[in-house]
Amino acid sequence: MRQTACLFPGQGSQSVGMGEDLYREFDVVREIFDMVEEITKIHVSRLCFKGPMEELTQTVNLQPALTAVNLACLRALQHAGFDFAVCAGHSLGEYSALHAAGVLRREDAARLVLRRGELMHREAGRHQGAMQAIVGLPLADVEALVAEGARKGVVAVANHNMATQIVITGSPEPVAAVGAQAAAKGAKAVPLKVSGAWHSELIRGAEDEFKEILSNTEFQAPQKKIILNVTAAESENPDEIREIMSRQLCSPVRWYDSMLRMQDAEAAVVVEVGPGRVLSGLLRKILPKDSPARIFNVGTLVQLEEFLKASA
Repeated sequence: MRQTACLFPGQGSQSVGMGEDLYREFDVVREIFDMVEEITKIHVSRLCFKGPMEELTQTVNLQPALTAVNLACLRALQHAGFDFAVCAGHSLGEYSALHAAGVLRREDAARLVLRRGELMHREAGRHQGAMQAIVGLPLADVEALVAEGARKGVVAVANHNMATQIVITGSPEPVAAVGAQAAAKGAKAVPLKVSGAWHSELIRGAEDEFKEILSNTEFQAPQKKIILNVTAAESENPDEIREIMSRQLCSPVRWYDSMLRMQDAEAAVVVEVGPGRVLSGLLRKILPKDSPARIFNVGTLVQLEEFLKASA
């Protein structure tokens, strides 16, 4: 059966002004921002709409801010009668997906991303980190370079975004060395503007504390299918989902495999719900050229109206 899927972006999709037009248009969107601000005590709407970018992109601010916009976009869609069958979220975006699937209440999603951001920020302050995108080599080749580089320090695969787009993470020196070796093999190695080595052993210090926070949070059985980052598979067991999420901080994001799994679900319509076009851009490169799937973005009022018109 052909289905509709939702994708929720994570860090890297933010921009100053995100969510503002939807905020002005819909009471249900303002309610989302008010809820996130009440829980986090961060002026999320000001940061999203006015910036400055330097303040918005601080992990402690960005995680609640981006989640607020993702949830606001979802709420605007739901207000218009939109429904879907399967969802996934990239790293931070997975918390938006967990709410969309019915696993987390939106208030708990906001609390979790606030604490996640605080703990990641703390660990980044303790351990200097770096990340690079390696474009042009398959995963096995990058893993071989990473295994060699790990002799000199912490370096790991953070995200497998596409067949030949892999993000590495770890201490600055081994990350730079692996990037240089990848470039020598004909790949492009692009340093990323990040404040920490996300999805690496360098933030392992946050894991036990965050696991405790997760254990005190109610997880429900999903009402929609959700494909999880760590496993690139679905789960219907709330306790298993909680355990998988406790590993997400330091595990690779298996996005490429997740999108292949979603392709198996035969999604006829895929909507990136939130700011930017990162995930829809990746998906267009992952799907076969003859795929009948229609891909949309809903991060602005204009995009929402275009999507509703196209799907009417």
